[in-house]
Amino acid sequence: MNAAANASPPDSATAIPGWRSYARLLPFLRPYRRALAVVLVVSLLATALNLMQPYLSKLMIDKALLRGDMGALVEIAGAMIAISLGGFALNMFASYRYVSASAAMLFDIRAALLRHLQRLSPRFYARFRLGDLMSRINSDVSDIQRVTADSLLSVLSNLLMLAGCVAMMLWLDPVMFVIGVVVIPVCIALFLYFQRKLTELNRVMRERGADLGSLLVDTVMGMRTVTSLRAEEHEINRFRQRNGAFVSTMLTMQLTSFMAGALPGTLLTASTSAIILYGGTQIIAGKMTIGTLVAFMTYQSRLFSPIQVLMGLGSGLASARVSLGRIFTLFDTCPDVVERPAALPFKDMHAGLRFNEVTFRHDGRTILNSANLFIPAGTFCAIVGPSGIGKSSMADLMVRYLDPDEGSIEVDGIDLRALKIDDLRRAIVLVDQSPHLFNDSLANNIGFACSGASDEAIAKAARLAGLAPLVARLPEGLETRAGERGLALSAGERHRVAVARALLRRPSVLILDEPTAALDSETERLVAHGLREALPFATIIVITHKPALAELADMVVTLGDERLEAGQMSARTGKAE
Repeated sequence: MNAAANASPPDSATAIPGWRSYARLLPFLRPYRRALAVVLVVSLLATALNLMQPYLSKLMIDKALLRGDMGALVEIAGAMIAISLGGFALNMFASYRYVSASAAMLFDIRAALLRHLQRLSPRFYARFRLGDLMSRINSDVSDIQRVTADSLLSVLSNLLMLAGCVAMMLWLDPVMFVIGVVVIPVCIALFLYFQRKLTELNRVMRERGADLGSLLVDTVMGMRTVTSLRAEEHEINRFRQRNGAFVSTMLTMQLTSFMAGALPGTLLTASTSAIILYGGTQIIAGKMTIGTLVAFMTYQSRLFSPIQVLMGLGSGLASARVSLGRIFTLFDTCPDVVERPAALPFKDMHAGLRFNEVTFRHDGRTILNSANLFIPAGTFCAIVGPSGIGKSSMADLMVRYLDPDEGSIEVDGIDLRALKIDDLRRAIVLVDQSPHLFNDSLANNIGFACSGASDEAIAKAARLAGLAPLVARLPEGLETRAGERGLALSAGERHRVAVARALLRRPSVLILDEPTAALDSETERLVAHGLREALPFATIIVITHKPALAELADMVVTLGDERLEAGQMSARTGKAE
């Protein structure tokens, strides 16, 4: 049995990864290293200009205002204006370049995640909550991008600001420097204590938010069921319970966050008061100028800012670790199907499709057991049998959504696992039992991802799929929108649009899972004849429980409980039994 095929989807309670896990983001940062380097250099220059402002304030007070030197006042004021404008221009440039690079990186992360999700099998989506999945793609990716990209911009500029402020404070007055920094270790200790609590609360709040989002998605998608069973209050109560859990966690986090900022802030205010007292005493004694005290206090206020930013950055990185764990849990979910490094190209099937001693298990239950079957090329084959017997699993195996646990499925004598997946799915197209339509026009749904299709080709595919009567009575024809998930159409109409979409691609093998379940007998025959007209030389495999459709087939494969246990499938030509 394939280990990958039985891998469970990630749980919502994701463990927080270690700090070294941030190295996994390097591939996303690497393409933008030059742009980010420019941003960092410009940001450092802007920080250096900002460090000059407090010292210019000292000169303005001591050299110009107290001495009544108008010339010095004008020169210093001009220098302050020039430095402010220069810093503004540099910061604006750095911000613009940063937003551009970080937005591109955000796209790369989401695109990589979407590509990975496209490789996962239908069983993953059957088990994973849609609301939780959307939360990871949107909120968690944004949090990772914001924190990690901001850290590159913030660390060096704030370290430079910190070092510059420390140097200037020591130069202005060493004693006041000691008074100003004595409480910093206590502030850092308090911050680290609250950071650990906030990290865990952040994880819990994200999980509560995902629970809430999943409930809302589930309720909205099942609104017809809710209203038909008069379960409105039941759903409101479910929402109230999950919302209450979310709000409770949010309030706890808010209180903890307030304490994390208020306690260190109170200590810093006490430190500032001590500096004013000491500096005022020195000024009265004639040992310090007013400009020196003003400049020192300005540097002190700027000293605490980078410390708080760096501590906040640590908190943000710790918070992003939660998102990192949730995102990379998805990345670490192994696909059920993996393309081999030296996969062979494939275009069309010429001989036929063969099940060779195929055994397939799902959730510990054997669906197919040593099954053997050969479907010649060009055959109209019907696979019939009761629900849950394995018909849809056969379809998933034929397009490699899943791989057999034992045996092989071959096309023209070649194991499907040896072929390029893209080529295989271009040649073998599956129309699911519950096809998905996009909230777009019928024409765009039929021509989805088929950019070269003409309007005439789309219209012909619609006619061959039995959509002509529907299109004729719609005021906008094929330009009519299908609605969200195609719900503006009936189940049978949605299926015919999906059939038309498949016919437009002219596959070598077309597999249809219950394509006429919601159709009457006349429309069913119309669709069946349209399939053969559209694809005269293709192999058409129809999975159905309706004997009328099986009567139109060249070959009928019957699955039954006793045959499943024996690992046999009966295949014959002619009418179904």
